[in-house]
Amino acid sequence: MKNRFDLIIFDWDGTLVDSIDWIVHCIQNAAVNHNCPIPPAQAAKDIIGLSIENAINTLFPNIDSEIQQKLVNDYSQSFFSKKISPDDLFPGVYEMLQRFKQDGYRLAVATGKKSSGLAQAIEGTGVADLFCTTRCSDQTASKPNPLMIDEIVAELGVSKQRTLMVGDSIHDLQMALNAQVPSIGVSCGAHSESVLQQYQPLVCLSYPTDLMDIL
Repeated sequence: MKNRFDLIIFDWDGTLVDSIDWIVHCIQNAAVNHNCPIPPAQAAKDIIGLSIENAINTLFPNIDSEIQQKLVNDYSQSFFSKKISPDDLFPGVYEMLQRFKQDGYRLAVATGKKSSGLAQAIEGTGVADLFCTTRCSDQTASKPNPLMIDEIVAELGVSKQRTLMVGDSIHDLQMALNAQVPSIGVSCGAHSESVLQQYQPLVCLSYPTDLMDIL
């Protein structure tokens, strides 16, 4: 796959950052605080990648909108109570991103986070100078709508054939399918390799840093 791509679009949570268990904890904690049914861990993982509003609506479809908004607010408050640092990146991710940039790849992020949350996370992990652009759920359509990828490709002037999407969830890989761009799955986050393989990735890797062996 060497020399096949010019642009690599990464998901954030569960792909570059080891945050899945913390997200699940914050979702389950919000449910406890508002006397809602506590979703099992895998059910909480299944919505990671969606905007938080879509995620809460999916997990709690029979709860009125006022309580859903309280769950959103509670989740956000809990999630951001933990300060993010470079240590939250999966081991070797910073060095991988540096190497890819030095090798001439253009790098981007497409995430279900809100733009303010991603800005805080990018600053906290020290990777701000490594990405050309980002797209968040409050700036465009939520995954798996292809609009995030479409907008990044258009902004950077890169063809879809030369673009790669890398993600850990079914929403990332479904978005890539919808956008008609190749994808690679990583099984260190929300979904297992067997689940990700159903969404036709070129390959499924254990960790994002395994990309260095094939790109």
